[in-house]
Amino acid sequence: MKHISLTRYLIQEQHAGRINADLRLLIEVVARACKTISIAIGKGALGGVLGDAGTGNIQGEAQKKLDVLSNDILLEANAWGGHLAGLASEEMDHSQPIPDAFQRGNYLLLFDPLDGSSNIDVNISVGTIFSVLRCPDDVTAPGDEHFLQPGNTQVCAGYTTYGPSTMLVLTVGHGTHVFTLDREIGSFIMTRRDVQVPAETKEFAVNMSNQRFWEAPMQRYVGDLLKGKEGPRGKDFNMRWVASMVADVHRIITRGGIFSYPLDSKCRDKGGKLRLMYEANPMAFIIEQAGGAASTGRQRMMDVQPTGLHQRVPVFLGSRDEVAQAVRYHLEDDAGA
Repeated sequence: MKHISLTRYLIQEQHAGRINADLRLLIEVVARACKTISIAIGKGALGGVLGDAGTGNIQGEAQKKLDVLSNDILLEANAWGGHLAGLASEEMDHSQPIPDAFQRGNYLLLFDPLDGSSNIDVNISVGTIFSVLRCPDDVTAPGDEHFLQPGNTQVCAGYTTYGPSTMLVLTVGHGTHVFTLDREIGSFIMTRRDVQVPAETKEFAVNMSNQRFWEAPMQRYVGDLLKGKEGPRGKDFNMRWVASMVADVHRIITRGGIFSYPLDSKCRDKGGKLRLMYEANPMAFIIEQAGGAASTGRQRMMDVQPTGLHQRVPVFLGSRDEVAQAVRYHLEDDAGA
């Protein structure tokens, strides 16, 4: 494959009529911000960015210094470009309109500035997740309610993984593509075009320490996976778990698998563990564009109508056939109940 830059790819998409100039420039701004975050993460202890920030976010979670720094980098980079009407972050209580001093555009940006931040201090891969929606035509100062659009209305979604190399995985609704940061020239270069997640898999990712809190269908589903060849699934499965959604999903993008964060008794009152708007929807868009599937266990993820900016949901995503199996267990249990 001939390697092309992110900028060239986006210009080609614009010329093909699949995106407009504002969306192209917005994606480039987000990509530049991710480069800045990558540099800060790469410095680690040398940059004084490790450890707790001493603050908490809207979810009541302790923030790391890099959580706050990454959030500030994305906010500052996107405030003045003229492509956004407003933005929302997992780290902020409410959405934020673009200041009056700057030109406003027609898009809404949502992001998780640093996913998997519990891994920062132990030098394990973390990432940034983002989603782009259209701002309603008659809205000049968007509020939280204008962001509450189902995932099937997304015009773009992506994530950056900060690992041995920095990689950007992106979709604008015409396939999922992977770009690798060439640190010498400072550009993201396409290294995989039209990624396809294998329909079947023998790998699953789940936090087994929560098993005792799972619902009955999840207990049965994972129990059958663990029975291997001798069980009803008729094959052996391997388990992987990084505790960084970006890293776990990137493994699925690379070689297939299923990622699960089911509903359990610890998070039932919140609706789930992962955030619909900042994590589940953008990842669902990316995975579906790569031929995979994403579900709450009972409903296609991108058909969920959001009710709150920080709404949480159960998540099953990855190889299409395996997600269908997980959903089957849940629907059969519901029917039996």
